[in-house]
Amino acid sequence: MRKVRYVILGLVVLLLLYLLLWPVPIEPVAWTPPDNPGLTGAYDVNNILAQAELYPLADGYGPEDTALGPDGLIYTGLADGSIVRFSSDNGNTLDAIANTGGRPLGLEFDNDRLYIADAFTGLIYIDSATAASGHQVQLATDEVDGEKMIFVDDLNIASNGTVWFTDASTRFDQHNYVLDITESRPSGRLLSWNPDSGETIVHVEELGFANGVALGPDEAYVLVNETMRYRIRRYWLTGEKAGQTDIFIENLPGFPDNLSYNGKDLFWVALVYPRDKTIDSIMPRPFLRKIIMRLPEALRVSEPDPIALVIALDHDGSVLHNLQDHTGHYHTVTSINEADGYLWLGSLIQPYIASIPVP
Repeated sequence: MRKVRYVILGLVVLLLLYLLLWPVPIEPVAWTPPDNPGLTGAYDVNNILAQAELYPLADGYGPEDTALGPDGLIYTGLADGSIVRFSSDNGNTLDAIANTGGRPLGLEFDNDRLYIADAFTGLIYIDSATAASGHQVQLATDEVDGEKMIFVDDLNIASNGTVWFTDASTRFDQHNYVLDITESRPSGRLLSWNPDSGETIVHVEELGFANGVALGPDEAYVLVNETMRYRIRRYWLTGEKAGQTDIFIENLPGFPDNLSYNGKDLFWVALVYPRDKTIDSIMPRPFLRKIIMRLPEALRVSEPDPIALVIALDHDGSVLHNLQDHTGHYHTVTSINEADGYLWLGSLIQPYIASIPVP
């Protein structure tokens, strides 16, 4: 009996040593989130997006972003690397035009050229993307100062053709984005690429998971989502503040993913997941997060509720629209783009694209 007790005690000691000392791939830093505003007030619960129309993607899934082409077709990228297009009048007919060989995330047209922010292959493009055939994926940039980018995320194109884009993290790639969130050590970047010179420039560093990008009115500034910090940062391009950053809006009730500007008066923001009180509670405790990382994945990762959260902000960062869905009709929204009187929604995991008339 005494031997059994010793064995049990030894196993307990080994377990404690494992939980306290076993190496983990993160070096977390302490961060105290602001109090969660929750889904109240400007973010009050509703089910407006439950009325959205769904367009199936056949055997594909994960239309992370959408882009309206100059041919009137909707373009998106899927989890298997495919770039597909379809007509909203006949959404069941998909035309696969290319495969990036990676994971396409942000998409945007510059005339007939389709730019793609691919998490693994970099900033790429397809010339004559609206042509019937002959589509070739070409590399714009995948490194800066000799350093390979590992998580190109979203993009927006200026009137002079400059592509503004994000590198979400310099520490973890798209397969390991949960590690980046758990570590909470900001390493994301805002960059630009000049199609004439081929130059890639880093403008802002140490962003908390740099995600969606949108140029503002008159291209006076560019906004970038900091997903792990629940906020949107502004980088000024003109005027007295040129080259400086400030906070456009903070303490959002969810994780901001993609970001778009309708060219008139609204920034649309997709909040991919609502905030979680457990995640917020462990952010100030780096050592506890290392212990959690040593637990089996089934004990430390849980599926979030199937919720859709989308907001619209005016030029001052005030919330003007709040669209949600708590029915499970469409959820895990990663992007929202306004085009021709409709909002087009993408998702990291859904087998559909969704659309709904602009409120």
